[in-house]
Amino acid sequence: MSKQPQPISPLKNFFAGGFGGVCLVFAGHPLDTIKVRLQTQPKPKPGESPLYAGTIDCCKKTLAKEGLKGLYKGMAAPIIGVTPMFAVCFFGFGLGKKLQQKTPDDILTYPQLFAAGMLSGVFTTAIMAPGERIKCLLQIQASSGEVKYAGPMDCVKQLYRESGIRGIYKGTALTLMRDVPASGMYFMSYECLKNLLTPAGKSHNDLSIPSVLFAGGMAGICNWAVAIPPDVLKSRFQTAPEGKYPNGFRDVLRELIREEGIGSLYKGFNAVMLRAFPANAACFLGFELAMKFLNWVAPNL
Repeated sequence: MSKQPQPISPLKNFFAGGFGGVCLVFAGHPLDTIKVRLQTQPKPKPGESPLYAGTIDCCKKTLAKEGLKGLYKGMAAPIIGVTPMFAVCFFGFGLGKKLQQKTPDDILTYPQLFAAGMLSGVFTTAIMAPGERIKCLLQIQASSGEVKYAGPMDCVKQLYRESGIRGIYKGTALTLMRDVPASGMYFMSYECLKNLLTPAGKSHNDLSIPSVLFAGGMAGICNWAVAIPPDVLKSRFQTAPEGKYPNGFRDVLRELIREEGIGSLYKGFNAVMLRAFPANAACFLGFELAMKFLNWVAPNL
């Protein structure tokens, strides 16, 4: 159980979460670039070796050819998208905690923290679902070579024309299935690790930077351990041609397990986990530092 000296302020959570999101992009973007390049590399001709042998090789070649800038290509879009998303995510968590407190110094149990985390998942899905759908469609058109959408805004317009608001929010149920339990795990495991790492008689504010980094990184891994299977289903469902899966995710799940076995639900596990630790460690460290700063600047907000 945790001591909460400072009353919970969803508003401070909002700003500190946004800063955490920026830190997450800075730490995670190079691995994301590598992941996308590995996933979309052209198939080698017979007798030729592939463009990249693996993660490390891709990193070396990108650095040699384009320098550090190459790893940070296309970072503006995620910063614009991720900052408000993490702000809303941490705001939802702060609100979820506040709603369950009878008095400001109430200490929340782990199931309550899990519930607060789940609320933040609902908040983010409202913003995320359309963005994810558009991202998936634009990413696969790049690899399939058939250009249907000029860009994100054009994609929204065409989807809206074809099937109204439902077209834009296709896959929302799967995004909820991914983000609601995963966000619960994310925040609960972070708070749990913080409690375990806090020496007896001290408060969370005395945690060392390595402890915060470790708790944040492990929270990212717990989050993705829960999120990967619905994420695989969601990507399949959101990029499928209209009408391919009439019963929604149940059809996707059946097809995947029939064709590729249960292991296929954990596709991309290594790339995701490699990125999850440093990115979320940076995110929570950024969040905690911003919170300290905000509590110092505006203690009564």
